[in-house]
Amino acid sequence: MAQTNLPVTLVDYRVGNIHSIAKAVERAGTRVTVTDRPEDLLAARCLVLPGVGAFDAVMGQLDPVREALARRLREGVPCLAVCIGMQILYQRSEEGSAEGLGLLRGGVRRLRHAKLPHMGWNTVEHDGDPLLAGVPSGSWFYFVHSYAPGVGASTIARTDYGGAFGSAVRVANTLGVQFHPEKSSDAGRRVIEHFVAMARKVG
Repeated sequence: MAQTNLPVTLVDYRVGNIHSIAKAVERAGTRVTVTDRPEDLLAARCLVLPGVGAFDAVMGQLDPVREALARRLREGVPCLAVCIGMQILYQRSEEGSAEGLGLLRGGVRRLRHAKLPHMGWNTVEHDGDPLLAGVPSGSWFYFVHSYAPGVGASTIARTDYGGAFGSAVRVANTLGVQFHPEKSSDAGRRVIEHFVAMARKVG
């Protein structure tokens, strides 16, 4: 796929490997810059919050720009938030005591299932949000997590593992996914491509 003119800033929390998500977003036709510098995050035209790390560790890295970053997301800067990246969009998590970005009200809780983490393939049910266009409801995606948000007003997809949880949310121009699209074959590739297409229109 041809490169677009849209630069994507991928946030490095310095707590895990982000190579796979960087490559997947590049394959969708973008130019990815990986950074942990606060000034880069606040200047970004398009953000990716990757899915590695624990809630408190990630928020510890983002705390200096927490309020400013949340404000930019509310203002409509396109953002793809994966796994822990999606969880930090909320106000809090049972995983730790740090304050999240608060873009979404409420919190993230430990999954009510005997076997944790929830690791492997599971189905994602949705009602046709454009960011899941071409992905049939009930398609399989890859998960690795022990915490997740409930189903709420911003939920655009749901998954069951010891009870229903929100596996995708959308607020302003932020798309949050609890699954790992970079590990989810064609279905995940479509989600990333739809996000990039949306980001190009608003970026």
